[in-house]
Amino acid sequence: MALKLHGLALSTCTARAATTIYEKGQQFELVPVNLTAGEHKQPGFLAKNPFGQIPALEDGDLTLFESRAIATYVAEKYKDSGSDLIRHQNLKEAALVKVWSEVESQTFHPVISAIVYQFLIAPLYGQQPDQAVIDANLEKLKKILDVYESRLKSSKYLAGDFFSLADLNHFPYLFYFMRSPWTSVVNERPHVKAWWEDISSRPSFKTVAEGMTLGEK
Repeated sequence: MALKLHGLALSTCTARAATTIYEKGQQFELVPVNLTAGEHKQPGFLAKNPFGQIPALEDGDLTLFESRAIATYVAEKYKDSGSDLIRHQNLKEAALVKVWSEVESQTFHPVISAIVYQFLIAPLYGQQPDQAVIDANLEKLKKILDVYESRLKSSKYLAGDFFSLADLNHFPYLFYFMRSPWTSVVNERPHVKAWWEDISSRPSFKTVAEGMTLGEK
């Protein structure tokens, strides 16, 4: 039975889950969720995710939500297919994947998501972007990426010289951030820039990026 991913192609979290599935060479059905009509707050969808957020994954009789959890599940279930995203045969490498995955979710994500929200999402709701919020988080992001720059001087990817979930999880928000006027924050750090150019050129990312249309002119 094919995986069913309930979400939207332009959604960052849906994109994270979809990219992982593609990296593992698996097929899935994307089931659109009409957010405008409030479908995600209706009983049918709340049965899949009681918090009413996309995405949700159905795999037979198993239903999951939270995109990073979905990504980890897919990486573990199909560990012998496609890219080894969790380094399941090497305990030390697997631990480093977990460390940098935590960095993404706990340190990187809150900062970059605040910028992307103000730049791309707020205007969709008729709101003016709050430049003070953007500026404050840009300063935080610079400091975070200084750490990344140092790390990437000694390894090609965040967890080591191998692509993993730690890198993949960064893709959706960084993709939208690179449509903003502040791309210099990435481009002025040569190792971060090279890392981004590398991971964003992967076939899985290119496929998913086709549906990530927020901010297109």
